[in-house]
Amino acid sequence: MMQLIEIFKSENYDVTFATACTKSDNAFDLEAIDIKTETIVLNDSSFDTFVKELNPNVVLFDRFMIEEQFGWRVAEQCPKALRVLDTEDLHCLRRGRHQALKDNAVFDVSYLYNETAKREIASIYRCDLTLIISEVEMEILKQQFFINDDLLCYLPFLIDAISLKSQKELPDYKNREHFVTVGNFLHQPNVDGLLHLKQNIWPLIRKKLPKAEIHIYGAYVTEKAKQLNNEKEGFIIKGFVDDINSLMQNYRICLVPLRYGAGLKGKILDAMLNGVPCVTTSIGAEGMYGDLEPNGFVEDVPKSFADRAVELYTSKIYWAGKQKLGVKIINIRFDKQLYIKDFLFKVETTQNALETHRRNNFIGSMLMHHTLQSTKFMSRWIEEKNKK
Repeated sequence: MMQLIEIFKSENYDVTFATACTKSDNAFDLEAIDIKTETIVLNDSSFDTFVKELNPNVVLFDRFMIEEQFGWRVAEQCPKALRVLDTEDLHCLRRGRHQALKDNAVFDVSYLYNETAKREIASIYRCDLTLIISEVEMEILKQQFFINDDLLCYLPFLIDAISLKSQKELPDYKNREHFVTVGNFLHQPNVDGLLHLKQNIWPLIRKKLPKAEIHIYGAYVTEKAKQLNNEKEGFIIKGFVDDINSLMQNYRICLVPLRYGAGLKGKILDAMLNGVPCVTTSIGAEGMYGDLEPNGFVEDVPKSFADRAVELYTSKIYWAGKQKLGVKIINIRFDKQLYIKDFLFKVETTQNALETHRRNNFIGSMLMHHTLQSTKFMSRWIEEKNKK
């Protein structure tokens, strides 16, 4: 979201950030970068007045649930505004993989067609443009759900290329120690991965490296997560940290043992930016490396995962090569200069031909028509109920 805000600001857009969420202590201070912030209310017609007076050219929805709540109101009050959906990741894919894991089954496309998919795909059709962070998810939308390419825009992580000078400034092998993993403790794939690490992987690593520790960072540490902390086992819950970049440069290896999920993994990106090779699973690696060799290893079997982690931790030459691969991946796949112009061009051309674009998306128009009826009257009913 911050990267998108920066793109629009660079093009002299006047950006307003509207949210129904309560601001947390860890929230980024948007006002510090001259971004207006507004509090909006769910199921309340006050939003209609707000958005009509604002009269935006572009409205960006942060995930499909927000589009469901406010999209029809934007369509009514600002029909000429370009409606853009930022999926973050495909929720239906994550849900399907989670269900397959619970079923102890191999994930296949049948798991994609769940209730979340019906809502999420409908939201994609209702919007003029949808941002997709992973190439894998682009293909799923086009091949499995037959979404027209005109409605989609591939926009991965957008990073400044790592200069040769920055590469030389990264701490080397001998100046790093221990393992690290990062993730929001309220995000269920992270919680599952942490339990998997604790129960099935870390004991195998610790057996071969008895002095090694794994440090776990992330916001919103739960009581359940705190109970996993065990200093004797070298399994240490650290919690929230302000500056993940300088911190990660102290560590030798990043472990990302995800068993389900979707999108791109920010923790792997952070590791590559800070010269930390990774051991991850096929879920963690998805969409990150393309045809390039990973900055570490990709293993799904716990013993193989642990063996590779130990191998990488104890081999200086191997480690240095994987660190360089991380830099190569960032510069080839995530350099923001490769994507920003194309994204802005797609926004501009879609805006300029909005009427034709929407006419060609008849399914979206049909879904918006029915959504305007059903969602509208449900929201009105909730609003009236809340007045009592």
